[in-house]
Amino acid sequence: MAAVRRRTARTRPCRIPGVRPEGGNSTTGPGLECCARTDPPPVPPGPVIHDLAARLRRLPPSCGPVRLIGVDGHAGSGKTTFTGLLAGALGGAPVLHLDDIATHDELFGWTGRLLRQVIEPLGRGGTALYSPYDWRARRFGPSRALPPAPVVLVEGVGAGRRALRPHLALLLWMELEREEAWERGRSRDGAEQREFWAEWVKAERRHFTGDPSRPFADLLVRQCEKGYEVLPGPAGASGPDQFLTQSDGPSAMC
Repeated sequence: MAAVRRRTARTRPCRIPGVRPEGGNSTTGPGLECCARTDPPPVPPGPVIHDLAARLRRLPPSCGPVRLIGVDGHAGSGKTTFTGLLAGALGGAPVLHLDDIATHDELFGWTGRLLRQVIEPLGRGGTALYSPYDWRARRFGPSRALPPAPVVLVEGVGAGRRALRPHLALLLWMELEREEAWERGRSRDGAEQREFWAEWVKAERRHFTGDPSRPFADLLVRQCEKGYEVLPGPAGASGPDQFLTQSDGPSAMC
């Protein structure tokens, strides 16, 4: 979501690991039934996220005129929720969800398509055009525009992969142990998606074994009792500008 606003709790269908329930794509794979769940109202971004947004605006461009920010982490770690809050704090920054780039047959084999459709046009200062994947129809949908905004967020498992890191101004990693993240995702999605989760976990293990992201993260994002804290990552130099630990109000759980 490009902007964050207060609203009442709502029900929405369960989703494929990492596949967001909004934005035009179907949220369940073929043969999977939707199971309704109730989400709490989104919380507005607090001081930590606003401070992080201010820092991102000060970074030098990394992909043409764009400051491309990667938000990576295990499936179920809260990437989509956090990225939505950060996009809101950035005044509605565009968000590219990698679930729109991945497919059933290419859960992680989408690098070339992302580079051609998104990275190369943004690097030239142009508007990127990519075709979001429809997870129910198993085909790509109509083209969607991604403008070369000052900050563009790339969210999803694999956002910090080797081929993308040279184009990133900063890499964030959602700090949650994989087993805990996966269990949270399984609980969120219900029994209907158990089979997909089993395949996803194997694919994610293979991906991060061959192309880990966390060692290259500049900052770690961790949920705490009162919201988020942002800590120096393995690739980040320690310093006062990298410790953002104020609370953000009620925790925004995905």
